[in-house]
Amino acid sequence: MSSTRLDLEYLVGILRRCGLISPRQEKIIYKKAPAQQEKLAHICRVKRGGFSAQSCDAEITPVDVLASMELESGEGTDGLLDEEAIMRAVAAELGMAFKKIDPLELDLELVTQTIPKSFALKHMVLPVESSLETITVVVYDPFNRQVLEDIERVTQKQVEALISTKSDIIKTISEFYGFKSSIAAADHQMSRPLVDLGNLEQFTRLQSAEEISSSDQHITNAVDHLFTYGFDQRASDVHIEPKRDQTIVRLRIDGLLHTIYRVPKSVHPAILSRIKGLARLDLAEKRRPQDGRIKVERSGNEAEIRVSTVPVAFGEKAVLRILDPDILLQDLEGLGFSSADLIKYRKLIEVPNGIVLITGPTGSGKTTTLYSSLRFLVSERNNITTIEDPIEMVYEQFNQIAVKPQINLTFANILRHVLRQDPDIIMIGEMRDLETASNAVQSALTGHLVLSTLHTNDAPSAITRLIDLGIQPFLISSTLTGVVAQRLVRKICPHCEEAYQMRVADLAPLPLDKNPESEVELKMGKGCLQCRNTGYLGRTGIFEVLPMSEKLGKLTNRKAPLAELKEVASEEGMLTLQQSAIEKMLRGVTTFEEVVRVTMGER
Repeated sequence: MSSTRLDLEYLVGILRRCGLISPRQEKIIYKKAPAQQEKLAHICRVKRGGFSAQSCDAEITPVDVLASMELESGEGTDGLLDEEAIMRAVAAELGMAFKKIDPLELDLELVTQTIPKSFALKHMVLPVESSLETITVVVYDPFNRQVLEDIERVTQKQVEALISTKSDIIKTISEFYGFKSSIAAADHQMSRPLVDLGNLEQFTRLQSAEEISSSDQHITNAVDHLFTYGFDQRASDVHIEPKRDQTIVRLRIDGLLHTIYRVPKSVHPAILSRIKGLARLDLAEKRRPQDGRIKVERSGNEAEIRVSTVPVAFGEKAVLRILDPDILLQDLEGLGFSSADLIKYRKLIEVPNGIVLITGPTGSGKTTTLYSSLRFLVSERNNITTIEDPIEMVYEQFNQIAVKPQINLTFANILRHVLRQDPDIIMIGEMRDLETASNAVQSALTGHLVLSTLHTNDAPSAITRLIDLGIQPFLISSTLTGVVAQRLVRKICPHCEEAYQMRVADLAPLPLDKNPESEVELKMGKGCLQCRNTGYLGRTGIFEVLPMSEKLGKLTNRKAPLAELKEVASEEGMLTLQQSAIEKMLRGVTTFEEVVRVTMGER
């Protein structure tokens, strides 16, 4: 092993033996390799970041050359012979394990304190796991025994080497060492004795404190690293939570929170100030909650980050909601409706007037459904106006108005004025009170289509909720077009899904109309790198679509009890949330456990 190198001839031989390239492709490689090498070198000289757009410090290798040729292969991403496919082949040839680096699994302190950044970049090596006697590292060049011996000597531990890709190693080094160095430098600058203004017992002294500078380059870099990391990990929210001695940073991915960083408490005020400055919030105000937004550009596309700050026991907590336009403004077909429910829902929103309500708890995807519906309805003939608190995603084809209670711009007040703006379709962020609901009803009666949200557990409950708000039943029956209740369930990871048989009797919590002794085929995710061993990747909606029928209208007029409304809705073909989830489970979209978790109590 010691005399071998990752040169072009060695790699081509491995790829041939693995069947990843053909003899014809081998000839192409040898013919084009010198020119491709020079091309990559030129790119690296012209554009800092090199071939992988990460670092010019990294030498262009034969692996880079091969991957950049984009040769066809059944093993690579999108059918191409990519860097990962090449390095997996090398690992298999040497009998070594390949490691796809998952940043969420890594310990920031272990990565950054075991070896210096310069050493890690020079040798393309990264520590990923440590125990009392061993330390596991990922390497790019498995033949560089000297670097492994150096690490053994420094750590006094036995080194276990795994193979990974250069791009993943460089990216992780950049993220971890960049964030760590920025935080450490900021912590050093701010480590002079200061009054801890974050603790609750000293809260009254906030205004007298000197504002810690948020324009420092270290803080700027740390926040930039945080934003980039959140986008890379497909996070929906970033939580920055001050504790007594440190600040915890967590990401919400597919509905679950993951702790990613623990940073010194001393830099917390500066990080918050930087974020508040970007969101155009009042930097001096630390006693009241604030809301703002940040527009960012990523890979040529614009995205928005909604910022919410609130005072807690040990300082200001910030939650950053990442608003991806690809999610908020997706097609109706991508939301998760069954074919039958999609037809029903389209009929509800294609009528010229009436009220369509989307119900569900916070985080159930109501806003995504509303935005996708409005996007479906966009045309030159329609004047669409939205009233939101706050505006979730700026979309130029809508006329969007933000609620500002401090200047008496409430849902109800804005709605009264909007009716003078000749709207065709009105979206109200939430029906919170009688005044807003009454104005919405009047809007529907005067020929407008109104879309809004309501906090109820299911679709039929929306009718009783409107009655409880004070709306006359005959007005509800004449204006309410339909109600959609929804939740989000996690989808099975397509990269590691596997089928298994389960007895119907063991599915007892779920009402299945099948023989208890029979078996059904279900799917689950084994867990892989793509899904971080959770077995789930992404989320989809489950829906309860209730069109307002003549029979339901009559029940509404006489204020029939909720149980009776539910019974009639089921008779008329409404699938409950639980039934919708079961249908997705049987189709292999989600798991039995996820259905039980989300819909227990939903009937």
